[in-house]
Amino acid sequence: MLTSLLILSASAAPLRYAEDQSPAIVNPLFTTTMSEARIDELLFEGLFTDSQELATTPMLAEGFTLAEDGRSMELSVRQDVRWHDGHRFNAEDVVFTIEALKNPATLSTEAGRVSWIETAEQLDTFTVRLTFSEPQARPQDKLFFKILPAHAFGGTTIKRTDPFRTAPIGTGSYRLDRYNEDNSITLSRFVDHRTAARIPEIVMREVSDKNYQAKLLVYESLEALVRVLPRDLAVLQNNRGVELYPYQTNSWWYLGFNLSRAPFDDVAVRQAIASLVDVEALLAPVGTGDVLSGPFVRSSPYYNHDVRPRAHEPSTAADLLETAGYVLEGSGWMKDDAPLSLRISAHKSLESAQEVVINLQSQLQSAGLKVEVDFLDDAAWKSSIWSDRDYDLILSQWSFDRNEDVREQFHSRGSRNFTGYRSAEVDSLLETARSTRDPQEKKAALRELHAIVHADTPMVFLWTLDSYSAMSARVKSVIIHPFYYFTWAGDWGM
Repeated sequence: MLTSLLILSASAAPLRYAEDQSPAIVNPLFTTTMSEARIDELLFEGLFTDSQELATTPMLAEGFTLAEDGRSMELSVRQDVRWHDGHRFNAEDVVFTIEALKNPATLSTEAGRVSWIETAEQLDTFTVRLTFSEPQARPQDKLFFKILPAHAFGGTTIKRTDPFRTAPIGTGSYRLDRYNEDNSITLSRFVDHRTAARIPEIVMREVSDKNYQAKLLVYESLEALVRVLPRDLAVLQNNRGVELYPYQTNSWWYLGFNLSRAPFDDVAVRQAIASLVDVEALLAPVGTGDVLSGPFVRSSPYYNHDVRPRAHEPSTAADLLETAGYVLEGSGWMKDDAPLSLRISAHKSLESAQEVVINLQSQLQSAGLKVEVDFLDDAAWKSSIWSDRDYDLILSQWSFDRNEDVREQFHSRGSRNFTGYRSAEVDSLLETARSTRDPQEKKAALRELHAIVHADTPMVFLWTLDSYSAMSARVKSVIIHPFYYFTWAGDWGM
């Protein structure tokens, strides 16, 4: 009897994992942080997803037919799917989601995921026709965006403040059960899911101190640590109750300039500041990884290995600043009796941001710049950076799926192009990359884009980090998705 109770207790144990900051919003139309993306993977599903071999496989889709000219496809969706509130999933939900994403009034940060779709039409209860603005060779590779329930909204104009953000309804293997007083979020297994998850409950705990997160794992107050700090690797590796799982994120860190604000509208000033940044010295305290020269990870087919990362060269920076009209007076750079000054902004929840920003401030001040720093919470970040463009230089990171679509970051009309970068040549290359059905032509276009963006310097490209996740040894059958983390969490067991 006692043995049976112990087995029952173990099988009912929740999986607890930590985030530096609890997601402010749970709605995949407005995802801007990885903590939000991880929650999305548990609650919502797309038409297609990755298999464990990272091959495109149907999820909410059942099958499709692509027109010979690649300009349209007919898509059939599954008939055995229920929303968390019991409503039946159907083609209307697919059309609704695409139209909501495309609606300019929605102001979705994910709008670029459907900008290549011209129209979405419901043919019957379980069939959708999609037409495209350009021929597509493999449109299924782009249909990974999360589907929302049409019945939960009054129309396709969706606001961040919609009640859905705290009462989300998805089709995923977990449903949002409750928000707790300590800012944790409890997710429970969706019993009507077609493949019921093995772990009955997942709890996201807010733990702002990264050092404390590792201690909680060691003392069995957490079962999962999304990313292990380099200084904790040795301790966790030697703990028999902990398993380490290496995984490669498709993300990179950067410093982004505000190109609409002087003096950062001058490419010479941007290049000078980039030449003053000792990237290796900034990286050393926060981990190991690859230093980058452009907007792709080094393992990407689009990374241009002929473009070298910008070297730390104060003498080159001095020449560039003099070209821009600055004069070194004493220990500071001056122009028209005003010092060269800037404010570095970073999101409070960005892991290791404080350490990187303080070190960067020291580097730039030592080189003669006047530097202030700002650490912004979620509301201030969205207001200052996304809405008002009120910043000089930001430290942040971009995360991508395997399509590595940088269009929204660098196209003149990109929804995530908050730097104000404009290049007719880059726009043309992005159009080629989107429209071509020849993978070699796409590769050549994006490698050329890499070189141009590196030279124009709207951003200083920093690094992609080596990542390890840590799990309690009690968590079994763990396979971590390199881009989204929880994609296959339904197969994990305790």
